[in-house]
Amino acid sequence: MASMCSSVSNSSPFLASKPSSSSCRSKSKLSTIRCAIGEIISEAKVSSSTEPLLLSAVKGEKVERPPVWLMRQAGRYMKSYQLICEKYPSFRERSENVDLVVEISLQPWKVFKPDGVILFSDILTPLPGMNIPFDIVKGKGPIIYDPLRTAEDVSKVREFVPEEFVPYVGEALTTLRAEVKNEAAVLGFVGAPFTLASYVVEGGSSKHFSKIKRMAFSQPEVLHALLQKFMTSMAQYIKYQADHGAQAVQIFDSWATELSPADFEEFSLPYLKQIVDSVKSTHPNLPLILYASGSGGLLERLSLTGVDVVSLDWTVDMAEGRRRLGADVAVQGNVDPGVLFGSKDFITKRINDTVNKAGNHKHILNLGHGIVVGTPEENVAHFFEVAKGIRY
Repeated sequence: MASMCSSVSNSSPFLASKPSSSSCRSKSKLSTIRCAIGEIISEAKVSSSTEPLLLSAVKGEKVERPPVWLMRQAGRYMKSYQLICEKYPSFRERSENVDLVVEISLQPWKVFKPDGVILFSDILTPLPGMNIPFDIVKGKGPIIYDPLRTAEDVSKVREFVPEEFVPYVGEALTTLRAEVKNEAAVLGFVGAPFTLASYVVEGGSSKHFSKIKRMAFSQPEVLHALLQKFMTSMAQYIKYQADHGAQAVQIFDSWATELSPADFEEFSLPYLKQIVDSVKSTHPNLPLILYASGSGGLLERLSLTGVDVVSLDWTVDMAEGRRRLGADVAVQGNVDPGVLFGSKDFITKRINDTVNKAGNHKHILNLGHGIVVGTPEENVAHFFEVAKGIRY
């Protein structure tokens, strides 16, 4: 049986990039790692480029250690972010002001030097530009003022034009690239069509998703029309982010796992595939990452989207996820965010366990979800210290 960690070459070179920091040029000798199933990992192509470590890892090139970043890097645990919240209590204001977006995005970079610097924004940011007013209310989360429930409602949704409605996103990404240079990959992100549709049909967050399921099962043509509009708009948004500095983009389909496998294949998978196909037609070298919380039952279907990286949550064993996804797909994750409340020795053990199971090929170390409220900053610092000290 071929190893699920065997090397897969990628013939498409990434766009030319600026020189990176010495961490991406280390000549440390790499040792062989065994996968959890006991097979030897094939020799990977040695990277001679000076691009960010994260991009080299996604391409399957030999790297000295796994690149590492954390989802939801600022906000819930950094004191520096909380101070900004006190001064600017509106999330919309914080996420739509170029200077604030850049400052918040760089907070974890300045302290921990992760291998990925993600744009500070929200998956709902495009909604006003699609004629869907919303706000994010402290203690309540997203509020959609006029939920979409009928064909007439959906007909009023406009195609999103990023240049017109969110120029601050492009400006922020351009500034981040200039600040970070190529010492880390600048990451953009978007919401997936079904997840965005869930918010705008439910009117915000939901526990049972009864309203969008009612639409899916009683008016599927209405939901498909809405999903198609989100697909077109999010494909354009990804391209816009790439054109303004994003070196990889993560797609969040947070609520797709509320669907059965059969319903996922109807209401989520086709639109994710269309996004990937559209983006790859114009930006073939842009890595796309897909994350869906609680996706253990859908892993094989996630890989059918054509994304470059599938991000695993912590409920999936990393070695099992590797087997199920196959060697062509890079993996991201998947330390339980709760681990960061443990002792430093415990954190170290869990990091090493995850890396050992992932192997030394196409792995981005991350949490299996965003950081939890109240996570000690010193434990985050330890997470990065251990991760960046790993050598294959």
